[in-house]
Amino acid sequence: MKTKNNRLETLRMIISSRQLGSQEELLNALQQEGFKLTQATLSRDLKQLKVAKASTTRGDYVYVLPNDTMYKRVSTPSNIREMMSSSGVVSINFSGNMGVIKTRPGYASAIAWNIDSSDLPSVMGSIAGDDTIFIVIKEGYSHDEVLNSLNEIVR
Repeated sequence: MKTKNNRLETLRMIISSRQLGSQEELLNALQQEGFKLTQATLSRDLKQLKVAKASTTRGDYVYVLPNDTMYKRVSTPSNIREMMSSSGVVSINFSGNMGVIKTRPGYASAIAWNIDSSDLPSVMGSIAGDDTIFIVIKEGYSHDEVLNSLNEIVR
């Protein structure tokens, strides 16, 4: 199952960093990253990730991840393996009982889901956009306690 998760994460990174309009282009990009799969498997992966096609300003259609209205395409993509080696979190800042977590484009939803499903005693809940997560901290918890809890989830 780890191979599938790695493949799906690689597929997310490819879609967020390149403008590809065909499954053949996606298959080639995945193959360059070391994944050899069939078109049928790619179709299932795209469906699972809820990938859609959207029109560019030039009128071409390219694959995009969900939340397209808030989606920001990476202008200078890193190597996929480098992108996958980090958690996706860029920064965390607090003000009172609120926190804002900045992520790489496309990462916020997955990280917020991990935060919410972990039932952290210090976090009431989160709201995620494309690259920003808003969290509410429960009363009685310090920012350091929240950071320590988040470190366990977002490594």
